[in-house]
Amino acid sequence: MTASPAPRRSRLAIAGPIVSALSVQAGAGVGTLLLPAVGAVGVVGLRQLFAAIVLAPTLRRDVLRWRLVWPSLCLGLALVVMNLAIYESFSRLELGLAVTLEFLGPLAVALLSSRRLLDLICGVAAGAGVALLTGTVHDIDPIGVGLALLAGVAWAAYILFTQRAGERLPGIQGTAVASCAASLVTLPLLIGILVRVPTDRLLGILSLGAVVGVLSSALPYSLDLAVLRRISRNLFSVLQSLHPAAAALSGLLILGQTLALPQLVGLAVISAANAVAVLGSARRGAAARRVAAAAAAPGA
Repeated sequence: MTASPAPRRSRLAIAGPIVSALSVQAGAGVGTLLLPAVGAVGVVGLRQLFAAIVLAPTLRRDVLRWRLVWPSLCLGLALVVMNLAIYESFSRLELGLAVTLEFLGPLAVALLSSRRLLDLICGVAAGAGVALLTGTVHDIDPIGVGLALLAGVAWAAYILFTQRAGERLPGIQGTAVASCAASLVTLPLLIGILVRVPTDRLLGILSLGAVVGVLSSALPYSLDLAVLRRISRNLFSVLQSLHPAAAALSGLLILGQTLALPQLVGLAVISAANAVAVLGSARRGAAARRVAAAAAAPGA
């Protein structure tokens, strides 16, 4: 017996953000290893190039009309700003701390767009976790903090334009258009960087760039597009609180970065807020399906 479409959609809405967060931050950890060789601009250029290579074959010519693609083009610009700012921040802050500051962007979207008390409470709790994570760190680089906050603003724009792109274009067309647009913006800079790379190192850099492009862009952005068709924008924003924890894990496993106890408590608070938001959404969805089923039953 196959599962009904509604439970399948519900599972995607819950599992999608988890897989997306783990994939993005694993790619970010790998990308950080490339910073000494090609810098933030080079990492972002590689990331967008390989994402475009993966997604471009899915593009259909009939969707390339201005009224359909303008949100995707804006999404591509948001991706460039978000990625450049956060990778520059990674060169100044630990991965987990930088992504936690960046999370203030989607947190703001959750607080400003929510009409449900539970989502607001979860957003405030996640914000308290952010304060725990950052308030106990001494000598934070102010430029790194500013760059992470700029990335947060771009992350908020990413959420808004991803939702719009998903409404205008079918499947992952919106992600494909955005990735190609972002790649066209960064490609000239990337070429200028790669021509200065020693030949014996070029293949290794390109290989890592391909890993970053798939893990941090092609896979998670496609998942986010699908999820935002199924859940509200404010709940999706709360679910982005997975990213700081995923970034801290990636920083530990890939880069050997560690967090102190108060920062780990902050991560626990953020994760708890995320869990409550997911459970609350799942229960509301189940209740709505029961009501719909009862209304559709014979004799109702």
